[in-house]
Amino acid sequence: MTKATTEEAELEAVRNRIDAIDQELLALISERARCAQQVAHIKTEASGGAVQFYRPEREVAVLRRIKDANPGPLDGEEVARLFREIMSACLALERPLNAAFLGPEGTFTQAAAIKHFGHSVVTKAMATIDEIFREVESDACDFGVVPVENSTEGVVSHTLDLFMNSALMITGEVCLRIHHHLLTQADDLGAIRKVYSHQQSLAQCREWLDRYLLTAERIAVGSNAEAARLAAGEPDAAAVAGIQAAEIYDLKVLAERIEDEPCNTTRFLVIGKQDARPSGQDKTSLLLSCNNKAGGLHSLLAPLAVHGISMTRIESRPSRRGVWDYVFFVDIIGHRQDPNVAYALQNLEKDALLFKVLGSYPLAVL
Repeated sequence: MTKATTEEAELEAVRNRIDAIDQELLALISERARCAQQVAHIKTEASGGAVQFYRPEREVAVLRRIKDANPGPLDGEEVARLFREIMSACLALERPLNAAFLGPEGTFTQAAAIKHFGHSVVTKAMATIDEIFREVESDACDFGVVPVENSTEGVVSHTLDLFMNSALMITGEVCLRIHHHLLTQADDLGAIRKVYSHQQSLAQCREWLDRYLLTAERIAVGSNAEAARLAAGEPDAAAVAGIQAAEIYDLKVLAERIEDEPCNTTRFLVIGKQDARPSGQDKTSLLLSCNNKAGGLHSLLAPLAVHGISMTRIESRPSRRGVWDYVFFVDIIGHRQDPNVAYALQNLEKDALLFKVLGSYPLAVL
């Protein structure tokens, strides 16, 4: 037998094994789907019809377990993505979820929604963050996905402000690595006279734009996808946006990954009406205010230190109740049902002028 014949036989054997594995995978995925249908039936029978099919803490626990058990060669993030899609499809058999996002089609917010819920989620584009909140408050959508902070440019203040007067809760978070591309109809940089993008994206690519498109006018618009839509209609324009927008609006990628910081990441919040139970690795977001006096904030937050609770973020925003009056958005590690967190929050509430738990939710699975 020649070497070529031997290699062909070995290759055929491996391909046959792959085909057999595919059949095994199909059978197991189908069995999982049937189990998901059983779960839905049991829940519906037990609750008389009113049931929460989506359990964020359960989904996160599965993804963490899968990542921890992953033997390779696929990396943990890729394995988690595959299992997220399986769970998304199985959940859709029970009842498809719908999520509002900051549109139009092709934004990073839509990408965050799909990363969190999987491709079986029905996404609904909204023109503003305010509309996302209203869509969920009115039960037109199960959940909303809103940007809250970027690793380079900081907090999205408008999102925080909307929590002041909303009864919605934070039920999850998504961390999305952001890669910006220059999208255009033009064949070279010299033909570009204007650049459209969201103001945060323009800021995240400031150094690149200063170096290569210094004389081009920079025009801030409501979203990166809107920027791509505008650039698609103007031969001397470009957009700073994600790869999804290039595909949707049929634009060329003239330059890839033009963000100034290679680890540029945006954090998104998932908002809804249902509460998330403890998952073992959680975060709690609070809205607080205190007396405007020396040491007021230090005194207010003291229970966190006393009970050994880590604070990961604090942001101040005008309360709009008076001049120089502020509220504070605080993120801490732990679920509000955890004993040490519960004790700390009880003490904190006693001294706060305003105390509101915006939600306890699982830490993002990267």
